[in-house]
Amino acid sequence: MSYVHHTILLLDDNPDDARFITLALQRVGVITPVQAVVAPEEAQRYLGGEGRFSDNESFPPPVLVLLDLIASRAGLEFLAWLRQQPALQRLPVVVLSSCREEADINRAYELGCNSYLVKPVSFNTLLVMMQTLTQYWLGLNETPRLYCVNQRG
Repeated sequence: MSYVHHTILLLDDNPDDARFITLALQRVGVITPVQAVVAPEEAQRYLGGEGRFSDNESFPPPVLVLLDLIASRAGLEFLAWLRQQPALQRLPVVVLSSCREEADINRAYELGCNSYLVKPVSFNTLLVMMQTLTQYWLGLNETPRLYCVNQRG
């Protein structure tokens, strides 16, 4: 199955992880390019349609956010910010982290993540994870109409 018109915003500060996740998503049928950003501030600008992200054709609003917690836990701060934005409160967020710490998992759910997955070590396992993720979040799940911070949608 291929998934078109299902933009995914990937926030991951590790360029290798972002590249492997993007490649895995492409291999399982995600045709629309994954929009990868490395910093929470960049993700906020993307969601707000600000600066270089103002062109909706090149940077369409996402239907799903894949969020790494990022070494300084800035990912959790981004998640808290996201859930405070009325236009983005319902945007599905899947935490995709290397961290298995119970405190981080609990905090992510407290802040409103929809799912928490631990990044697998092998690419083949990542492929299986991305296949399942896309089948559920892009294929089966019904998403609400979302409006971005600056009324982009």
